[in-house]
Amino acid sequence: MIFKGKVAIVTGAGQGIGFEICRMLAEKGTIVVLNDVDQKLADNAAAIINQQYDGKCLSMPGDSSDVDFINNMVANTVKLYHSLDIVIANAGITLFGDFLTFTKESFDKVMGLNLGGSFFLAQAAALQMKQQNEGGAILFTSSVVGHQAVKDLAAYAMTKAALEMLAKNLVIELSPYKITVNTVAPGATLTERTTKEADYEKEWSAITPMGRPAYVTDIAHTALFLVSDQARHITGQTIIVDGGWTSVSILPTGVK
Repeated sequence: MIFKGKVAIVTGAGQGIGFEICRMLAEKGTIVVLNDVDQKLADNAAAIINQQYDGKCLSMPGDSSDVDFINNMVANTVKLYHSLDIVIANAGITLFGDFLTFTKESFDKVMGLNLGGSFFLAQAAALQMKQQNEGGAILFTSSVVGHQAVKDLAAYAMTKAALEMLAKNLVIELSPYKITVNTVAPGATLTERTTKEADYEKEWSAITPMGRPAYVTDIAHTALFLVSDQARHITGQTIIVDGGWTSVSILPTGVK
């Protein structure tokens, strides 16, 4: 996959899946704008990547649910690098909560980042890509819970299902400009956050047909394919990366 000389924005990339996507893109010669709401995480992540791939990663911390920040991030990226070829809307928040007592504050927070942030980042990116007249690739990060119900995740799950529908709808809007829009839906994945959970790896290994949860590299490889030129005739699609879990949908013992 040829990425050399391309320019990408990846949100929610201070660690975990987003970081690995940035690292792989930089490895292949992409200039990567790495976003995270946590400035320390973003700066440290960019520094690690630049130690390996000098000058390929720029930290741009900020709240990717804020439309003004999104527009400024896209504008600053283009000002610095003169183009924008790839955008991966990976930022998101998971808030567990019983449906009957879920608060409006929590609801607005999940919707604002997971849906609003992704929607308006795609909008800003598409406007720039349209102006460039060379096509582009947009990728959303969904989840297996957009396909399989899990207790206490009603609000989060509906955002993930909605992102997959958004990708389908944008096929109509953006295909005339040769912009692809796809979604990757990770299952259980070993990240800095999940490995802190007791028995996470053991439990998910037992209920995943392939015998283990995903590594961040599994998700990142799929993401890179979907934003590559090799996938330029794939749009409006979702690839689930879950080791077969959604085929059997066995819940962890802690989830009833």
